[in-house]
Amino acid sequence: MRTGSEPATARSPLRMRLWLSMWGMLWALFGLVAFSLTGRPGWAAACAVVVLLAILDLCVITYRMRQGPHYQPGRDIPPYEPDHGDGRPHGPGPGADGRGRNGGRAGPPSGRP
Repeated sequence: MRTGSEPATARSPLRMRLWLSMWGMLWALFGLVAFSLTGRPGWAAACAVVVLLAILDLCVITYRMRQGPHYQPGRDIPPYEPDHGDGRPHGPGPGADGRGRNGGRAGPPSGRP
């Protein structure tokens, strides 16, 4: 369940994902070269697929890093009301002054004055 402070405290692990993707790409390249030299084409093809996936992941990561804080609001953006799960509205209802739709009158709205 949300606490409401996530936009102020959440951070994306893009840098960690970048380094892990680079580490995996290096190992897959090593495996590709090693299996190619030892005559194992199946394993070399598997390593080539992993290299291609790592390169694709690196492209996605760098694209998202260049977006900057576009999808990561800063501390100046207030958190929204969390879902209470019991059907309560998420914020003030119609008429933010608390008087409701009828302007404070009791009973259902009618067309008569």
